[in-house]
Amino acid sequence: MSPSSTLAPKREIFGWAMFDFANQAYTLLIITVVFGDLFTRVIVGDGPDYRLGNLLWSLALAISYLMVVVANPICGAMMDYSRGRKLFLFISYIVTVVATGLLYFIEPGWIIPAMVLIIASNFAYAMGEGFIASFLPDLGARSDLGWISGLGWGVGYIGGLIATAFTLFFLGDVSAENYDTIRWVGPFAAAFFLISAIPTFIFLRERGVARQRPNGVSLVAAGFGRLRQTLSEVEQFRDLRILLISIFFTMAGIYIIISFSFIYGSQVIGWDESVRTLMFITVQIAAAVGAISFGYLQSRIGARTTYLISLSLWLVAILAIWQTPNLAKLASAVLGVSWEAQYVFLFAGMLAGISLGSAQSAGRALVGVLAPRGKAAEFFGFWGTAAKLAAVFGIVGLGLIQWALGLADAILFCLALFVVAIITVLPVNEARGSKVAEEWVEKEAG
Repeated sequence: MSPSSTLAPKREIFGWAMFDFANQAYTLLIITVVFGDLFTRVIVGDGPDYRLGNLLWSLALAISYLMVVVANPICGAMMDYSRGRKLFLFISYIVTVVATGLLYFIEPGWIIPAMVLIIASNFAYAMGEGFIASFLPDLGARSDLGWISGLGWGVGYIGGLIATAFTLFFLGDVSAENYDTIRWVGPFAAAFFLISAIPTFIFLRERGVARQRPNGVSLVAAGFGRLRQTLSEVEQFRDLRILLISIFFTMAGIYIIISFSFIYGSQVIGWDESVRTLMFITVQIAAAVGAISFGYLQSRIGARTTYLISLSLWLVAILAIWQTPNLAKLASAVLGVSWEAQYVFLFAGMLAGISLGSAQSAGRALVGVLAPRGKAAEFFGFWGTAAKLAAVFGIVGLGLIQWALGLADAILFCLALFVVAIITVLPVNEARGSKVAEEWVEKEAG
């Protein structure tokens, strides 16, 4: 497949971005803001410190991500072989919608059924992330991938803001008393995803021609054969391999924040419901601004530099989260103002939001820059594998550390992860890696 040197039609870029718009409702409503908190505090309900609930939540997410680690590479190879990415994407989309909608039927104390549905829905959602990302290199030249990726993430955070604002306004707070109303979060997230992703399947094009399989060879067997070939060639993609190691540590930290930030606010900071809502709005707007602005910045200063800046912002954000109570005391001593910790936490949330949007957008775009287009689904499958294996490592690691030390100090684990991510990405040479990817495409096309 020859590299794309021009932009895809605007309607196709719009259709691609709308999947990000749609699936953010799942991430925020189910994993981050509402259902995660509902699971730990109401469905499990082991107060006052909720350590068992936090641990079980960690395990459910970790199991789903381990399933992705196993399935992603082979699915990527099968998609590249068959040019059937839209079919795989559609299947993941339908499974996510159905499993998420079924969360309505969970009752307090139904821990195992809740975990089963979270595992199923999060597995399908996470697979879909990799499937939709594999279309990115088709949408423009390598120099355009930064702003296109940033646009997708930015639109996604706007979608998440709309979906979650509606939910918090109409469904109310996360509590046992409000359970009969807040349980509708599952069906609402499912419906939002179902409807909002329709433009994706209308406008997004499937490029390339499917290979003819030899008689008696299944698509799975052909996919495994292609995957073995790719693994034998992976040595030549040195910069992409190094980047995936860095992304492992970056995504370990990010998945901790996504999975535990609102649990942290509830259990450690002890915020009011109004501050919880304000934090959500702050993070979503900051993440959208970070994704879009850093996406355009990437086209001017390069993907690697943008990625490093975003990781540096994460260090500041994590320190602000950890030191929120002390920052409130410092403001009182130095500035003479009486700020509650929950309001200082909003500042930390703004930094985390900017970091969240920029890091995810830059990382995805940088994979697109360094990956050969003829194997886009496979290499984005490796990206998904690295990210989800990182999620298992990060979430289980934090779950065990908070079990021993409590959630307040366990957040320092995140800081260490981002430091390692910065160190590991330093040897990446963007120009060299891009050249290797381009030459590979030319060789295959010839």
